[in-house]
Amino acid sequence: MLPGSLEALRLLSEAGYRVLVLTNQACVGRGEVSMKTLEAIHNRLRQETATAGGKIDGFFICTHVPSDKCYCRKPKPGLIIQAQQKWGFDPTLTYFVGDDRRDMEAAMAANCKPVLVLTGKGRVTRKFLPTIPVFADLLAFVKTITKLF
Repeated sequence: MLPGSLEALRLLSEAGYRVLVLTNQACVGRGEVSMKTLEAIHNRLRQETATAGGKIDGFFICTHVPSDKCYCRKPKPGLIIQAQQKWGFDPTLTYFVGDDRRDMEAAMAANCKPVLVLTGKGRVTRKFLPTIPVFADLLAFVKTITKLF
């Protein structure tokens, strides 16, 4: 976990936000990682988050490789639509936080509110999408939105 992430997830849970993880995992589609291993990773993330006082409500995963040209692989909005169908949220009121250009494009395609964090690929992504709100990391963003309520 990146520094501050567990605190951010705790703050989101305390403020009543639902936390969903939407992730491309072509490593499964390429046979580099099994679904069992990926599920173990996600279970560990859930456990660490719970130990810190937070909660991850769900994972939505695209295991396709890019050449499959599926609808669920970000930057397409399929994972967001799947999450919306399950959880019934209004995308126009939903923050979608990520560090990659594909994350931001998926958020915009689904009418979510894109939020860029500078961790991971965020510094490079920022050059391509200069109008999207930017935060140093997840914790900085969460502290901002939880102060609003």
